Amino acid sequence: MIERIKAVLIQEYYISYRSIEVWMDNIFFPVMTALVFGLIAKYLSGENALAADYLILGMSFWFVIQIAQYSISLGALWNVWSRNLSNMFISPLSLTEYMIAQIISSLLKSIVIFGAISLMYYFVFNFNILKIGYINFILHLINLLIFSWVIGMILLGVIFKYGTRIQALAWGSIFLFQPLAAVFFPVSVLPPVIQQISLLIPITYVFEGARNNLINPVINWQNIGMAFFLNIIYAIISTFIFKYLFNKSKETGQFARNEG
Repeated sequence: MIERIKAVLIQEYYISYRSIEVWMDNIFFPVMTALVFGLIAKYLSGENALAADYLILGMSFWFVIQIAQYSISLGALWNVWSRNLSNMFISPLSLTEYMIAQIISSLLKSIVIFGAISLMYYFVFNFNILKIGYINFILHLINLLIFSWVIGMILLGVIFKYGTRIQALAWGSIFLFQPLAAVFFPVSVLPPVIQQISLLIPITYVFEGARNNLINPVINWQNIGMAFFLNIIYAIISTFIFKYLFNKSKETGQFARNEG
């Protein structure tokens, strides 16, 4: 099992290392976007320093979700585009082993990019994300990663089932959660109806809690507990959805046609 997971990780390494698309999507665009948001925050800091911090905090944590989800969803697509996905599952590699490797890969990528952006914000814009509290930081990060894996699995299952004609969902659909989860502003800004939807999203509690931690780093166990509770429920549901879509894809032959 360990050797097969290691083999998938090695493949991910070579894909990431040799692909200009991966470098652009995972490094260049995130860093440039973070820089632009940092400059906007610096401009706003003269009028409202807290709102500026909200912006930087939201962007820093957002990249954890974006990179981790992108890695899981695109990991399979690289094999589809190279017509290698079927070959992988003809081997003794199991679906569970494949997903574990993708999760590890996404974890490493998101931590590296998040670390680089956080350092840039610290040295260039004098923003230290750790001022929300070390324990808060770790708990928020775990919740963000779990949510990104949940979304990544569902999108991957949908792509397996319906083919590459909807592959744009792999890198575009995650942005639907930016306004719904109130990434850059308090939930109270949203219309009342949207607020009710927002409270059903685990990362809403992460961003809301992290913003509060900028003022008071005391751990809000209610917020964190709610985020974990929703994440666990969605993780269980997404696992069943992913397995169902994957099996349906094989039954209907779509899994093999994806490489056509």
